Amino acid sequence: MKNIIQNHLLSRRTLFKLAGASVAGNILAGCALHAAHRSPLDYRRPLSTRPFIAPQISADQIIRTSVGLRPFRPSGFVVRGERLGEKVVIHNYGHGGGGITLSWGSAALAVRESPDLPDRRAAVLGCGVMGLSTARLLQAQGWQVTIYAKDLPPNTTSDVAGGQWAPTSVFRPNEASPAFLAQLVEAVRLSHEAFSKLVGPDYGVSWRENYYLSQFPTRAEDYYYLDRWPELFPALAELSPSEHPFPVPYVLRHLSLLIEPAIYLPRLMQEVRDAGGNIVVRELRDVTELLTLPEPVIFNCTGLGSRTLFDDTELIPVRGQLVFMPADERVDYITHGSGQGLLYMFPRADGILLGGTFERGATHLEPDAETTARIVSEHARIFQGMRV
Repeated sequence: MKNIIQNHLLSRRTLFKLAGASVAGNILAGCALHAAHRSPLDYRRPLSTRPFIAPQISADQIIRTSVGLRPFRPSGFVVRGERLGEKVVIHNYGHGGGGITLSWGSAALAVRESPDLPDRRAAVLGCGVMGLSTARLLQAQGWQVTIYAKDLPPNTTSDVAGGQWAPTSVFRPNEASPAFLAQLVEAVRLSHEAFSKLVGPDYGVSWRENYYLSQFPTRAEDYYYLDRWPELFPALAELSPSEHPFPVPYVLRHLSLLIEPAIYLPRLMQEVRDAGGNIVVRELRDVTELLTLPEPVIFNCTGLGSRTLFDDTELIPVRGQLVFMPADERVDYITHGSGQGLLYMFPRADGILLGGTFERGATHLEPDAETTARIVSEHARIFQGMRV
């Protein structure tokens, strides 16, 4: 299945803007960090020769707020096939906060389960990132694909994702089986390889510097994905106060990919259509209705919808709330922490995204004013204290 992704991407030169060589060179250039007094221009950065710019954060600059529900399963996401009557149903759902991150890899695992049938028609349920990725890989194998979805971009859960490439909040370590962990490792590597070949403005995929801000010592081993896959996060380093401009004593830095849903999802949807796929707006309410579809193979990428459609009671909604400030192309780095509650800042073309929340079991989609105020005020405090 790895070859499926590689061959599909290799077949189109526009998908091969690899950042590897330029990233490596910039990383090496940024390793000589000075310990002397610094101006904003003096902080050596792995990817940028520009100075750090503090984003302007205030309540009167809010352009929108968004709320989404992550489909979380404590034991991990589901990729497996089953037979329902005359249909083969292949499940691919429940990725928690790692849906975009794992999309190509998990889709590859799901497509691997495809039966060898003379009838090469496949239905894909869901038009978020998992459904679109699955559809593209099926098309690469010669399947005729129809996507059935209640909502299309920009109204899917994937559209409300932050988009940083990091397999976070995907499972609970004490509830995951060895079989799932092996599956996760394969999905992580396949997905990272695919996304790294899509770097560029056409897909809204870019390498970004990440800075984890803390009042206490923080190390890579404190984060599961950095400890497990350090090679996927270049320029990983603990920075001293003289090596960064942030108003905290401890900073952990690395590079990671950022995928911008407002650019990436429409591009995938257009590619599905360009390759002859159909997209049908239709809500399927139960398995009986599902079995009336004409396609012999059905890929279930419905996320939280699988709780009702396939009676998966392990699925838990995890609410996330985001606040957007006007975009500022001068801000080109990501921050995590350090303040009250969950905090992160992603600079995107559609605005400076501020998060957030991770509310297990919450289902309300209306923005909470108190949460918005916390996210804005805490980020304003952080960036007002930057040494720039």
